[in-house]
Amino acid sequence: MTKGYIHSTETMGLVDGPGIRTVVFFQGCVLRCAYCHNPDTWSFEGGQEVSPQELLSKVLRFKPYFEKSGGGVTCSGGEPLMQPKFLLEFLKLCKENNIHTTIDTSGVGAGNYEEILKYVDLVLLDVKHYDRDGYEQITEHSMDKFNEFTESILKSNVPIWIRHVVVPGITDSEEHMIELKKFISKFKNLEKVELLPYHTLGVNKYEKLGIPYKLDGIEAMEKERLKVLSNLL
Repeated sequence: MTKGYIHSTETMGLVDGPGIRTVVFFQGCVLRCAYCHNPDTWSFEGGQEVSPQELLSKVLRFKPYFEKSGGGVTCSGGEPLMQPKFLLEFLKLCKENNIHTTIDTSGVGAGNYEEILKYVDLVLLDVKHYDRDGYEQITEHSMDKFNEFTESILKSNVPIWIRHVVVPGITDSEEHMIELKKFISKFKNLEKVELLPYHTLGVNKYEKLGIPYKLDGIEAMEKERLKVLSNLL
């Protein structure tokens, strides 16, 4: 029986896709994003071991809320695409039970993307940067895997919401937004672009884990500035 590793779940989520949602945070991620606020999900060890059926049983309790609000399940992380077999089986069960499915992903996983996307109703795609140097500076990882996933997205008909974290001094210039707009114009199924303000709410997790925080000293993004930049997209 396939088993997956889940960091945690959040019920009644309102910001990770349409309607009221159950958000499942998968354990494990290979990226080391400078602004990540969930470093406790990086490790592939630990987390709660569950089967797709066990996870579904937890989700089904909230199905009445999904039906009333147009909500469903969002698989987040960590990185859900790093557990492709478990993810696929869980998504299939969700669709068998008429539950709307969303994956919140960096696009860096372990393959089988085109098969997985057959059972996905919406992709929340986290675009870290539009060019290789900027991407590697933020994530400490090559952009190749991300590009591989975007090729699968382009072949599919799955709607996309793009998310992009705006960090003062790194991704907050008007020139950056103009180039980002050019980059995301290739996604034919794009429904929405969300600029997310950099915040420091996860800094205490780094202290507890004994991990140096790369953006120490950078203040949270001002929301008024974010509004100005949003108008450029």
